[in-house]
Amino acid sequence: MRLVILVLCVIVLFSYAGAYDPLDPNGNVTIKWDIVSWTPDGYVADVTLYNFQMFRHIMNPGWTLGWTWAKKEVIWSMIGAQTTEQGDCSKFKGNIPHCCKKIPTVVDLLPGVPYNQQFTNCCKGGVVAAWGQDPSQAISSFQISVGQAGTSNKTVKLPKNFTLLAPGPGYTCGRAKVVPSTTFLTPDKRRKTQALMTWNVTCTYSQFLARKNPACCLSLSSFYNETITPCPSCACGCQNKRNCVKSDSKILSMVGVHTPKKDNEPLMQCTHHMCPIRVHWHVKQNYKDYWRVKIAITNFNYRMNYSLWTLAIQHPNLNNVTQVFSFDYKPILPYASINDTGMFFGMKYFNDLLMEAGPTGNVQSEVLLQKDKDTFTFKQGWAFPRKVYFNGDECMLPPPDSYPFLPNSSPQTPSAFPALILSLIFFLVL
Repeated sequence: MRLVILVLCVIVLFSYAGAYDPLDPNGNVTIKWDIVSWTPDGYVADVTLYNFQMFRHIMNPGWTLGWTWAKKEVIWSMIGAQTTEQGDCSKFKGNIPHCCKKIPTVVDLLPGVPYNQQFTNCCKGGVVAAWGQDPSQAISSFQISVGQAGTSNKTVKLPKNFTLLAPGPGYTCGRAKVVPSTTFLTPDKRRKTQALMTWNVTCTYSQFLARKNPACCLSLSSFYNETITPCPSCACGCQNKRNCVKSDSKILSMVGVHTPKKDNEPLMQCTHHMCPIRVHWHVKQNYKDYWRVKIAITNFNYRMNYSLWTLAIQHPNLNNVTQVFSFDYKPILPYASINDTGMFFGMKYFNDLLMEAGPTGNVQSEVLLQKDKDTFTFKQGWAFPRKVYFNGDECMLPPPDSYPFLPNSSPQTPSAFPALILSLIFFLVL
């Protein structure tokens, strides 16, 4: 009996740890329903998804939202989104509902739909930016007219069993909870109006629930050591090893090879790590008061473009970032007393799209950091990241004993010039 209890405790703790991210402790997707008017048999509601995650965005093919109606509700109409199935509406005569399913599934509309089908913050194909990257684009909304639902706060029943795919599994949604009604400003900003009723649903992400293996890995190098520390073998699992494609394969010239499949099955380039994404951190140069790092992100999936990609890194010297040369950068402050985490992302219309595997399937930048003279050192792997996240998923790091070490004959802050040529050669062939 004790063993069973212990196992259950471990499972609960492990599940909680998977859903809690110490670098983004408050990250979640909040779904808010605002009833804005009553109808003869129900209500009209504005439904909004807020992506409050600092560095995990909802990427293509976008979010899918589902729930279970509490009674016999139907959806008369929708603006800015649609259900994937209508269901059996045979009992209705004349005016046919948009959806009669007990468990509807809703998706965002694609860009370019007619104006009369659009709603504020809709029609982006379900793609939603991370809050830390762009709060104005971290919102997705639609309007829904619900029938057979009750026509007052006392008769309306909250939907149950919310599910969120964004775009795949990983999110767990809590119960809907009634909250104070949302207030709105009129367009002229001279008057406030109020929702008739509001409820929220909070969904949290767990990388453990999303996939069994990591989705990215980290490799390392430095100017002071010829050793290149690669990603661990099978860092992301080797289940795709049999079907991987060599970079010179004739398959890559076939029409449609880069088109994503409905099940998002990857077409991976053959590597020893078998990760879709590799992040490389190279300690490039050392100056008297500064040091320079080069960061390269490489895509090994021939079927995936990463739009709005993000790279979050934890390192103690990120509190002294002086200049980032070809990425945008924002510090992340998960706790008020700690400033060791930052988020890198692409510049709009320049490198915010990480292309599929191939010659253009990489983005890179350099970072100049001012030394903290009390803690700075090249010894014992201090110059390398503590944690790395790509698109919100934690990357597998090499074991610390494999990091490029500082030669015993070298001073603590060696000159960069003798090894600069080696560094340049390495990145020309990366």
